[in-house]
Order: sequence, then structure tokens, then C-alpha cells
Amino acid sequence: MRLLFIDIDTLRPDHLSCYGYPRTTSPCIDEVARDGIRFDQMHVSDSPCLPSRSALVTCRFGFSNGVINHGGERAEPYPGGASRPRRSRLATESWPSVLQATGMWCASISTFGERHSAFHWYSGFNEVHNLGTDGMETADQVARVAIEWLTRNGAGDSWFLHVHFWDPHTPYRTPAEYGNPLAGQPPPGWIDQEIIDHHRRLAGPHSAQEVTGWGLAPRVEKFPRQPHEIVTTEDARRMFDGYDVGVHYVDRHVGRLLETIETLGIRDETAILVSSDHGENLGELGIYCDHQTADQLTHRVPLILCWPGIRGGRVDRELRYQFDAAATVAELVGAHLPADWDGHSFAGELTRGLSSPGRDHLVLSAAAWATQRSVRFDRWLCIRTYHDAFHDFPGTMLFDIEADPTESRDVAEEHPQIVAQANQLLADWETSRLAKSTDAVDPISTVLAEGGGYYTRGRLVGYLERLRQTGREDKARLIEAKHADRLDRVSRLSRSSR
Repeated sequence: MRLLFIDIDTLRPDHLSCYGYPRTTSPCIDEVARDGIRFDQMHVSDSPCLPSRSALVTCRFGFSNGVINHGGERAEPYPGGASRPRRSRLATESWPSVLQATGMWCASISTFGERHSAFHWYSGFNEVHNLGTDGMETADQVARVAIEWLTRNGAGDSWFLHVHFWDPHTPYRTPAEYGNPLAGQPPPGWIDQEIIDHHRRLAGPHSAQEVTGWGLAPRVEKFPRQPHEIVTTEDARRMFDGYDVGVHYVDRHVGRLLETIETLGIRDETAILVSSDHGENLGELGIYCDHQTADQLTHRVPLILCWPGIRGGRVDRELRYQFDAAATVAELVGAHLPADWDGHSFAGELTRGLSSPGRDHLVLSAAAWATQRSVRFDRWLCIRTYHDAFHDFPGTMLFDIEADPTESRDVAEEHPQIVAQANQLLADWETSRLAKSTDAVDPISTVLAEGGGYYTRGRLVGYLERLRQTGREDKARLIEAKHADRLDRVSRLSRSSR
């Protein structure tokens, strides 16, 4: 079996043509979707980058593997402890390890491990190609290495190749000479001037007045496609163009990989998996060009699977976690699935051409910016916020995802019974996770005790000043009151250091 995993960072499914996007962003990926199965409700359990790929490589929730943040104690997997054998759990139970145990040669072309010091990601890979560019490379550089690898090894009988492209990730960095192939195609029209004016009164990192973080980042001038502030609808168009052209540029180089396996004569014998680590908020929840929350736009990802001998050309609309697909792939290649994986395989139904029931609900977690958990069920997304990353989110938000895909209207007060149902589902999930946890502590508790998501730490005092300087005194007062305990702690530390 040959398996090519095309892993495109920060890729929203609703910005792919094959998922119904009006702009023609993805002609080559569309070709894979025509031959394969397109999963419409695939979600990562944890976000953003480091927690998401840690969940994928371990096939376990961040609650179980320990990785839910980008810094601090919970940016590392739980240690094996005194019972750890010579070979760690990841050496035998990671997704690549399990594939390798079937005889597959596993290789990764990615700078992810370097960028996030996530060296547990490499567990189970026989071969790793790190371009040494800290995630700032462009798709042409990655494709060159991948094509060289395929040319050398593609005709071999049993391999798994992971190819990771960063391009849609902010800052939007498609080379200037690529131009704008989407210039004549209108971007999404839901962000009008009234919405922008409203968003400019909101607070939080990557809000309309701070698109690159907490203010104007000096390096953004190196990336002319990346807006640093949203003032008019033209700025919003520039944002959509920056993101969508990045998707189009990656798609072009995905096409080069497909052409390579076609030339090698192995296209029909190669399984192809296309997915991502998370999506991107492009104005939703007042967040621009980033991925900070446990919402639908950040957690729903594309997943397209084209497998020799399995009927394609269809759409799966069941609620699923991405590690369910990883478990399915492992079973399809004949692997033994570890008993404590959280991923549920549906390989049997796929091979018989049957539809398989998905999950009746999903629990989604984020803790690198905002610290949140959400429950996705039926048509609903209910978000519980433990730390708002200075966005002034309420403690509970409820969105009707079918009627309101841009998450523009919080209907929690209108549907208390739905909120109560979500709260019960979340409480039951947390209880079951704790019962299985080797650490016996909810990792979100650890993140909150450390001061919240990694990217918010040490930012409050300076950001309150920026809010006041940019005409948002009302938001400064609200956030100052909400985080008074943190300000008090900063004040005590300042006095003690004198």
C-alpha cells in the first residue's frame, strides 16, 4: 500500500471549491474529491497547531495526551512515569508507529516539529525532512522535496509520505509574482461596512484593529498580501484574497504531486488523504486571520480520502473527529489499533460501501489563546469560555451553525434548554476523560493556573493601554474588571521585584 497524506495548514473546507466555495481555489484538490470520499463534518478535537497535530499523531484527545497549549507545562505530552518501558508509548502507539508496524516506510516532509519544538510528532517516522525554515517556507519549496522523494521511492511497494504545506497560515505569503488568479471572482460578501465598524469597536488579539496580533507587527511589511488592520470592505477583500490565493497556490503544487505519481504509473495504486490541522477565522467572532477559539471555523477541517478499491464520488456528512479517520486508515492497511486510542475506525463500512454512523456529539478544546471547550451536536455549537483572551466573550455562547455559519448571532439566552443539554454533554465527557486520565487533572486547570493561553501571558497591561489609545475605553474597563485578579497579581509581582 502507498499512502500520500497532503497536510495543508490552516485550511478551511468552506474555502475549497469542492466544498461549495464559489471561488475556484482548488481545482487539483477537487480532482481528488471527485475520485474519493469528501467528509463534510470532520473536526479536530484540539486546536490550534500543536494540540491538533498532537491529537492526530497520538489518536487521543489533548485531555488524554496532555498537549493543549503552545507553551507552559501543557505544551508537552504527559511523561511516561515510573512505568515507562524502554520504548515509550509513542514509539509503539503513535499513528505512524502503527502504520510502520505493518511494514510501511513512513516519511514526513515538514517543519512543524522545529517550529513548535514538537519532536514527539516524529515518533514512528523512519525518515524526516525538515527544510529548516521554521514554517515560513512556501509550497514550491516543499513540493520540490516531495517530488524528489516520490521520484526516488514512489515505485516502492509500501510507504506513507506526509507532506506538510504552511501557505494558508498567516502571514499570507504567496510570492508576489504569482499575482491574483482570483481577482475577477468576488469574495464572501457577509462582511459589510456596518459589520466592520462594529468589529472595530471589539477587543482582543487579531481583532479588526489588530489583525496581526496585538498591534502592528513589524514583520508584516514583508508580506504585502497580509492586512494589518480592517477599516473598509476593501481591506476585507484583501484579507480574503490573501488567504484564498494562498490556498490556490498550494493547490497548484498539490497538482504537481499528483502529476508525479501519475508519471510514475502509481496513481491508481496510491491512497491519497487531504486534510488540515485547523481552520481560520476570517472575521467570525471578530477575529481576523487567526485561529484562537473552540468554534466551528477553527475546528472543522477538510478531509478527502481517495482509496484504491473503495467507491468514491460521495460525501460523508456524519460528525467525526480527525483521529477517527486516522484510525480508519490504520485499519485499512491492516494495522492493529491500540486499545487506548480515542479514534473510532469506520473502515469496515467504507470497504463494504456502506455509510457508517458518526459521533452524536463532539467536544472541541482550545487553550493557546482563548481557553474554551465547546460541544458540537445537531445544528448547534455551544462554547464555554474559561479565559476569553481579552475578547470579552461571555461565559457561554450558543450558535445555530446551520442558520448562522458565520457565528454572528449568539442565541444562548433564547435556548436555555439547548445550553443545558450541551452543559450536560460536556460534564459527562469531562468525567469520562478524568476517569481514564493518567494525570487525574483536567489539563485546562493547569493552563488556567499558569495564567491562561500561552499567547495571552504578560499582554494584559500593555493591551489595556492600546485599547485606550485606540478609542476603546469601554472595552478596556470591561476587560480590566473581568481580569482584575490578573492585574492584582502583576501589581504584587512588580512590588516584590523592587
